[in-house]
Amino acid sequence: MKVKERQSAILNYLESQGPVSVDTLAAQFATTGTTIRKDLTQLAENNLVIRTYGGAMLNKEAGDQPIDHKTFINITKKQCIAEYAAKLIHEGDSLIFDAGSTVAQMIPMLTKFNNLTIMTNSLHMVNELVSSNKDQTVILTGGTFRRKSASFHSNNILAQAAFEGYTFDKLFMGADGVDLTGGVTTFNESYHGSVAMCKAAAKVILLVDSSKFGRRSPNVVCDLKTVNTIITDDELERKYVEALTELGIEVIQVSSPS
Repeated sequence: MKVKERQSAILNYLESQGPVSVDTLAAQFATTGTTIRKDLTQLAENNLVIRTYGGAMLNKEAGDQPIDHKTFINITKKQCIAEYAAKLIHEGDSLIFDAGSTVAQMIPMLTKFNNLTIMTNSLHMVNELVSSNKDQTVILTGGTFRRKSASFHSNNILAQAAFEGYTFDKLFMGADGVDLTGGVTTFNESYHGSVAMCKAAAKVILLVDSSKFGRRSPNVVCDLKTVNTIITDDELERKYVEALTELGIEVIQVSSPS
């Protein structure tokens, strides 16, 4: 296991297990305590974990993690959510893909389609779409490149201009937090592009695992009433399912392999 992959897996483990010891992590990842301590030191320097006596815990206040760390957190759930989301796509659709680790899992599943129009702010997604050699129209939103998320972002005026004159069938987006009163939120301060995407799509589809519910990040992307469909995992608490359904949102819970 490569260093970044192991560190991302450590973040995933801390997300599900809570505070753990160095010895537990060493056993979990079949490596030495010294290696784990080095990993935890780097993660702590990036403000992703908090060191405790003999171990570490996830720093849930950090929120805005690099995309390569986010990719491996709850990876199985994300892949299952993305697989279901891909079933909602039809030949000839015009789509928006907002940059995010769950949405990114959909891109390899698009190779079976030949006639799609896709706009995205993700450089990673553009590169993968172009390499597929399919007859798809790919549009990059433009803006300032943000290395941490490997995506392009712009201010409110430029974001609106990027989508002016476009009408898309569906928007697939993720979130850092989903709150019943606060709506769909993100840690990303350059969130204006996501706001413009919501306005440009006929249908907004939110891809989030259950860990994102009950969290409220600083920047509001949209009110929950803007969302048409939420695809999540089967661990989402019943109270959220009932409240979201009452708002008229279609809630789809996908089971992960046991």
